[in-house]
Amino acid sequence: MNIARRLLVAAAAASALAASGLASAASPAPQPSVVIVHGAFADGSDWAKVIPLLQREGVQVTAVQNPLSSLADDVAAARRAIDAQPGKVVLVGHSWGGTVITEAGAADKVAALVYIAAFAPDVGQNTAEQGKGFPTPSGLAHFKADAQGWLSLTPTGMRDHFAQDLPAATTAVMTATQGPIQAKAFEQPVSVAAWKTKPSWYLLASADRMIAPEAQAAMAQRAGAKVTRVGSSHVPQQSQPEAVARLILDAVRQSR
Repeated sequence: MNIARRLLVAAAAASALAASGLASAASPAPQPSVVIVHGAFADGSDWAKVIPLLQREGVQVTAVQNPLSSLADDVAAARRAIDAQPGKVVLVGHSWGGTVITEAGAADKVAALVYIAAFAPDVGQNTAEQGKGFPTPSGLAHFKADAQGWLSLTPTGMRDHFAQDLPAATTAVMTATQGPIQAKAFEQPVSVAAWKTKPSWYLLASADRMIAPEAQAAMAQRAGAKVTRVGSSHVPQQSQPEAVARLILDAVRQSR
């Protein structure tokens, strides 16, 4: 009887181990982290409405603080944030941040790219030339440069062209906290286009006065991105954060 009992116990233990192995094999892969790259005339706080919506779904989020001093400097900042993540990354970029993620997104950890009203240049192209052949957005007339070549937006540009669907009190704060960008950054080409090898999502802002919607559509099509359209200004992350969060979460869920 003792031998029989020991055999039964051993069989039960083996069965439990097998079941445990099956359960482990069936468990879902860890959820990717999200790294967000802001654009020009902004900083990481530009994403303050979207980040809580992602965190509510258990997503780890890091907002990069771009120096905006050059393409190379911003790519380096993004790569540091990518390297700090524990596993896969969904890399998000807004406006100028799209150019940054186009290059930084070649990192092995990056599983997907999400462009939010963003530039998506091809290899050898720079940001400035992405608007060629399309209507000139009205906001481009509202840049001002200092003696060192740093560009910022005028209060009128911020209120009426960058974020025309936000309250004036909000755009006044955005004007005061904006991150100026070195003008030369817009002329610096990317050396790789990560969207050629990584799945991409694109949120097209149809009322954008900084990047022509037609240019956005062309870049999204070239990248083979999954496109969602919203009737927003250049900053849907501020005016329609729920739509932006849904798009990012879709990329996260499809990138496990």
